[in-house]
Amino acid sequence: MGHSAPKIVNPEGIAEEIGALLGSMLIETIDHADELTFVVARDDLANAMVALRDMAHYQQLMEIAGVDYPERPDRFEVAYHLLSVTRNHRVRVKVSTDEDTPVPTVTHLWPVAGWLEREVFDMYGVIFDGNTDLRRILTDYGFKGHPQRKDFPLTGYVELRYSEEDKRVVYEPVKLAQDFRSFDFMSPWEGAQYVLPGDEKAAAPAAPAPAPAAAPTPKATESKADTGAGDAANKKAEEKSADAPAKPAAETDEGKGAAKPEGKA
Repeated sequence: MGHSAPKIVNPEGIAEEIGALLGSMLIETIDHADELTFVVARDDLANAMVALRDMAHYQQLMEIAGVDYPERPDRFEVAYHLLSVTRNHRVRVKVSTDEDTPVPTVTHLWPVAGWLEREVFDMYGVIFDGNTDLRRILTDYGFKGHPQRKDFPLTGYVELRYSEEDKRVVYEPVKLAQDFRSFDFMSPWEGAQYVLPGDEKAAAPAAPAPAPAAAPTPKATESKADTGAGDAANKKAEEKSADAPAKPAAETDEGKGAAKPEGKA
């Protein structure tokens, strides 16, 4: 049985076509899991986007995402997801940068990029050169740091609450113990060396199983003599039954289902 999702198919020769179109601006082409990614030079980002929009017909900017690799000199990757409504195809464009070097804005090509660049700036601290409204969008006022960075300390959070004493909204730093970052992904089936919450009950002896309940005494009598009324009552019932006149066949159970004679209603 096939999957209900449509099959992703790259147009034939699209990687070579875009590679030739980008020329020296292209650093690497990645074809993985039926998805095409084009890594371009950071300073040539705007020109590469113009070529993809106007010449390769990738008209829409769908998303801008950030990725953090602290071990790299250029620790941040900014990924742009483009859609061609005429080709019915998507591509990804990537650039790399560090904490101080800005990435050229693409707000002059797609106004929606203003909102998306603000999100990457807020979460990672990536600066976008040419964005005239580069403000925080997800974190609160007074927030220090960038929460999506892998080396971001938890002590940078700010709590927003209403102070009844001051009669206004106040901001206070939140200090979370670093113990919350010590995750143990070992499951109990892999042999954890400590007792998990709730497992202490397993050490208690099991309660004995309750004895099965006795079968109830049947209320139905085995014979007509087992009525409990005594021999005299049973004999009288037999005599009364013998003296009763026989019922017509039509009134008995055998006669109820008999067919009526033909010609009579």
